[in-house]
Amino acid sequence: MVLWGSLAVFFALPYIVDCTNSSGAIDNYDVLQYINPLIGSANGGNVFAGATIPYGMAKAVADTDSINNQGGFAYDGSSITGFSSMHDSGTGGQPSLGVFPLFPYATCTNDEIDGCAYPKKDRKTSYVSDSVKSSPGYFGLNMSSGIQVDMTAAHHTSLFRFQFPTDKSSSPLILLDLSDLSDTRQDNGTISVDPTTGRMTGYARFLPSFGSGSYVPYFCADFHGSGDIRDNGIFVDARASADVKNLTISRSINGYPLPGGAFIRFNTSPDNIVHARVGLSFISNEQACENAEAEIHDFDFNKTYSAAVDMWTQKLAPIRVSRNGINSSTLTNFYSGIYRTMVNPQDYTGENPLWNSTEPYFDSFYCLWDSFRSQFPFLTIFDPAALTRMLRSLIDTQKHLGWLPDCRMSLCKGYTQGGSNADVILADAYVKGISDGIDWAAGYAAVQKDAEEEPYDWSNEGRGGLMSWKALNYIPVEDFDYIGFGTLTRSISRTLEYSYNDFTIAQMARGLNKTRDAEKYEGTSQYWQNLFRADQTSFLNGTDTGFEGFFQPKYLNGTWGYQDPLTCSNIDTSGRSCSLQNNAAETFESSIWEYQFFVPHDMATLVTLLGGPTQFVRRLDYLHDQGITYIGNEPAFLTVFQYHYAGRPGKSTARAHFYIPRYFNPTPTGLPGNDDSGAMGSFVAMTMMGLFPNPGQNVYLITAPFFESINITSPLTGKTATVSTVNFDPTYQNIYIQSATLNGQPYTKSYVGHEFFTQGQELVLVLGRNESTWGTKAEDLPPSLSTSQDATSNFRRDDWL
Repeated sequence: MVLWGSLAVFFALPYIVDCTNSSGAIDNYDVLQYINPLIGSANGGNVFAGATIPYGMAKAVADTDSINNQGGFAYDGSSITGFSSMHDSGTGGQPSLGVFPLFPYATCTNDEIDGCAYPKKDRKTSYVSDSVKSSPGYFGLNMSSGIQVDMTAAHHTSLFRFQFPTDKSSSPLILLDLSDLSDTRQDNGTISVDPTTGRMTGYARFLPSFGSGSYVPYFCADFHGSGDIRDNGIFVDARASADVKNLTISRSINGYPLPGGAFIRFNTSPDNIVHARVGLSFISNEQACENAEAEIHDFDFNKTYSAAVDMWTQKLAPIRVSRNGINSSTLTNFYSGIYRTMVNPQDYTGENPLWNSTEPYFDSFYCLWDSFRSQFPFLTIFDPAALTRMLRSLIDTQKHLGWLPDCRMSLCKGYTQGGSNADVILADAYVKGISDGIDWAAGYAAVQKDAEEEPYDWSNEGRGGLMSWKALNYIPVEDFDYIGFGTLTRSISRTLEYSYNDFTIAQMARGLNKTRDAEKYEGTSQYWQNLFRADQTSFLNGTDTGFEGFFQPKYLNGTWGYQDPLTCSNIDTSGRSCSLQNNAAETFESSIWEYQFFVPHDMATLVTLLGGPTQFVRRLDYLHDQGITYIGNEPAFLTVFQYHYAGRPGKSTARAHFYIPRYFNPTPTGLPGNDDSGAMGSFVAMTMMGLFPNPGQNVYLITAPFFESINITSPLTGKTATVSTVNFDPTYQNIYIQSATLNGQPYTKSYVGHEFFTQGQELVLVLGRNESTWGTKAEDLPPSLSTSQDATSNFRRDDWL
């Protein structure tokens, strides 16, 4: 395509080798130069590529008509339909938010307001592909109409700068449409225009992209032009009027939202620049205006952008890696991954109309099933202050709505994909000593409720099938559940996930000295074994794979059902997606072949059950080598590193270097799947650091990092942890750990705990070209439920800080 040819120059620059510091020491460089928000903006990455601040509610970007516009802008040559101020990042499903888009015209045909096109399908236009620029706090491009559009953002406010062609005959017009990306407007949309100032205020009701219910956002748009205001008014469908200043518009008779909104037009001026400031709120028009006036009171684009840059600089301050021998492509891959972990979730504190509370409120958790694996553990290290506010928000949500969310967006309940994964997130933070302002008694009560009580609608929260879970000790296929309602599928993956969730609850119980509870949930965490069928085989293309023993569905009466272990895998030729929208399978978004490894809390028992370490390694190799797993989906993440539990940490390193940069690279198509609000970004970041978490446990699995040295300064203690290497090879031939020291003492364990970061410890890894015996002995393996009382038994929580 012409598009990618025009991008060649733009994306060639990151591949320049940067060897400015030949000593390998880490200098204090500006990391923002290595952040490219356009990574994953094409080919289904679905990232938000626009301007925002960390966890900001305002997210400004161009919206396109691509099938991959879930984040607003898709860098694939599609057409622009508007510029809107609210988005999510990396989501699947339907496009999210994109409410109240602006659209500019340099002039209208015949200088008449009806000479401009108002509906999306009529007004959409192309852009100059090599004009697209994006960096933390900024997004800009040139439209094919000759209009240059730049944007930046504060927390609740976006600021757009429209630079129109300096044609004396031009009369710039900007419209605001009462629509969203998915055209889901419900009931009535309302907009009013001040005839003197041109201020537009209004609201509308929309549907979430992956959940139940609806939401009402409010806006306050002000315009500051170098020319005088010529006129303003409203439009309905393809017609506009400067005489009418108020509009209430309903859905059309066939259910599709009728186009409608408002416009403002300016007289021409020497520079023909118009600034549009859009304040946002979920409370009222008045609060939207107050947000805008407080955050960007003077329409100063450079000052607003500079403030956003300062916020991102501060967020990226805790980590620096050595650039010795490393090309800019690798640095961009790494730091851009970190950047994406802090785009979502979004801080809506003070903007929650659902209940009154002094606690923080965060939204856009897409979804905890995706983000518990590496995003939240990453924030535990690098942004514990923000993480703490998120945890308090989750606990407060349970207090007011009755249940911890498993997915949440646009003030609505999202769908439950598997287990109750907020349990894992809370437990992970608890065992790692996160405590500031958190009511852990309330947190424990919330996770325990997930384990004990079934909600009426467990498709949105909690767990289903608890009656069978307690009586049969597994989730049956075709369960009989009259207590609550949800999709009666995923019996295998739900059994495995409920088991893991219960283990993480046990971790909290032990820390809170609830010994009886801890023993109970450690017991229920072993229920996964009840779906293991020792004589089950698997065939690939009609040939026996040679492995025996797989999970299988089981009915209420205890008899076995059957699902091909390759169903829902990456090489399943049936075409089924196994998602919530199209799922008749007993595993969710993955196969039995992959789910056979999902016992994160008791890998020692699983290794034994699958035939011992040698057979376990053979199975993991088969999963990866045959392409059964898909690294673009989160269940694959931990399988990259589970060789550790069979005494082969070197193979974990080899797998990590196989997937990066082959499947993750700093280009618009550089993600293998959608980013899921930073899940992919955190996977890249922690994998390249060489310290990957097993969530809900005080365990980070050690692999060879992608850099000669790494400094990580704990925001909690101010102490700097260091990972450094000996014999580092930037061509990545020396990727196997030969030996290690921790704080100057020989260290043979293949993992470290969270105290490594909070105490500022020093890990030195000696690297070589071949696997060694380092980390292979039984006493060096990461802990499992069956090999220790609990996975934190080697560490005292109170001593970490």
